[in-house]
Amino acid sequence: MTALKRDLTDRAIRALKPAERGKRYIQPDAQVAGFGVRVTDKGHKTFVLVARYGGAAQPAPRAIGDFPTVDLAEARRIAREWREDLRKGVDPRDKAEAARREADVAKRAAERQQANTFRAAFDAFKQEHLSTLRTGAVVAAAVENHIMPVLGDRPLAEIRRSEGNELLRSIAIAKRNPTSARRVKSYLHKFGRWCEEDGRIDESPFASLKRFGKEQARDRVLKPLEIRAIWKASADMGAFGRAVRLALVTGQRRGEIGGLEWREIDVAERLWSLPRERMKADRAHLVPLSPLALSILSECPKLGAHVFSTRSTRDGGTIPLSGWSKFKQRLDALAVRALRELTGDSEAVMSPWRLHDLRRTCASLMTAGGVPRLTVSKVLGHAEQGVTGQHYDLHDYLGEKRHALDLWGARLTAIVEGREGSDNIVTLESMRAQR
Repeated sequence: MTALKRDLTDRAIRALKPAERGKRYIQPDAQVAGFGVRVTDKGHKTFVLVARYGGAAQPAPRAIGDFPTVDLAEARRIAREWREDLRKGVDPRDKAEAARREADVAKRAAERQQANTFRAAFDAFKQEHLSTLRTGAVVAAAVENHIMPVLGDRPLAEIRRSEGNELLRSIAIAKRNPTSARRVKSYLHKFGRWCEEDGRIDESPFASLKRFGKEQARDRVLKPLEIRAIWKASADMGAFGRAVRLALVTGQRRGEIGGLEWREIDVAERLWSLPRERMKADRAHLVPLSPLALSILSECPKLGAHVFSTRSTRDGGTIPLSGWSKFKQRLDALAVRALRELTGDSEAVMSPWRLHDLRRTCASLMTAGGVPRLTVSKVLGHAEQGVTGQHYDLHDYLGEKRHALDLWGARLTAIVEGREGSDNIVTLESMRAQR
């Protein structure tokens, strides 16, 4: 069945009759040579282009797409494009296959790029590296809060150093303190080095970021009257108050105090054994307990595994002490009230201080009492630098530390009882004389 050319329209195509049984025909289009609609005996209609493909001697129809899935305008456009390809000696099928291969390559590249975004890489970094660090959770939280909203979905290879600097600048401005920006810079630097070593990028965009501001070393050491006020205020603050007192007595970090478990305490030996995984220096640490420290522990109710806890789990266990910032605000208010009572000055105020200043105060007053600086460093659990300290001097300094903390406990007792003065300061020499 041969049909005459006609200007095809959607209406005209729908009106085409099915071919005779077992046959099919093509209705040619008058606008594009070789283009038409092939109709089967079932009434199925397909756009085709009749042409010589691949250098064939005779023209043959090749399907463009079924009507009405492919509309007439699109089918005509494809037919014209195919005719132009054939004129150039290009088979449209080969061209389409090449385009599909190119699209597949681009898709795989996009998938690889997506798998290598900042977020995906940091998730791997977190699992492989941060999970092994005591401070890993803190680093992960800082990155999630400050960096992910900006760089999370960006491919690593597209991130520029200028973007990192702008991010740090915005953090410094938002926080009104460059300290946060410097810490984030440190996290990014370590993460970038890990990405290089893991082969995710050739060169880290975080290797030489700008340093915002200069870190100011804190030098706040509490005065005896301030110590008395804080000690007095802590009496009304339950577990948190007892934790603050133990931090001042032992000189240990807030996290080490807050996570203290009863199994770490040996009352008979007067010893607190801090396991390696809870120490910043990544090594076990022995803290001798002075009589003052033992008296604080004796006031703590044994509600579960943790010495200091304000919450319990559903199974009756305990959760390490948390919410330090909230408690600290309350402690500040109570300490000012205590200071005013101690001085009789209703307008007395206390200079701002941090919980970490308790540790510095402990160290400074031990040194002032004649304790050698090396011993103080051992009490604080600092990681000693150098080959000697790290590999050769394995002495635990337990005796020296016990003597230092007993000395400090005696002086602290004198301070909180109001007996501290020029004539009754407890020093290393005075303790030796008493012996």
